[in-house]
Amino acid sequence: MEETTERGGTISNNAGESQKRNRIQVSSTKKPLFFYVNLAKRYMQQYNEVELSALGMAIATVVSVAEILKNNGLAVEKKIMTSTVDVKDDSRGRPVSKAKIEIVLVKSENFDEIMAAAAEKDRGGDGEVQS
Repeated sequence: MEETTERGGTISNNAGESQKRNRIQVSSTKKPLFFYVNLAKRYMQQYNEVELSALGMAIATVVSVAEILKNNGLAVEKKIMTSTVDVKDDSRGRPVSKAKIEIVLVKSENFDEIMAAAAEKDRGGDGEVQS
C-alpha cells in the first residue's frame, strides 16, 4: 500500500522499497517535458535504468518521455505497471482513486555511442575536416 503526499511523493510501507534513487516522479504542471527527458538520460547514465512514475494527468507526460527515449534509440522498455491509488483529497474530505503508471526503462545497446555523438555535436565538432 502506498500513500501519496500532497507534493506527489510516495511513502512506501515496504521496508525494501524505500525511495529509489533512480525513480523520477513526474508532475503534469511543474516542469517542461524535456526536463524529464534529460533527467532520465542522466539517471540511465548513472544507474543503467530509470523508473518513471506518475499519477492522473501526468501519465501522458511519462508516456511521452518514454516514447522520446525509445524513438531516439536511447532506451528499451523493461516493465510497465498500471494501478490505481487512493489519494486523500482535502477539499472533499475523502479518498479519491487516481490512475498510476510506472515505466522502467533500461539503457539501449547504443546508448553510450548516441550520447557521445550528441555531446560531440553540442561541442560543435562533427569529426569531419572541411576543405
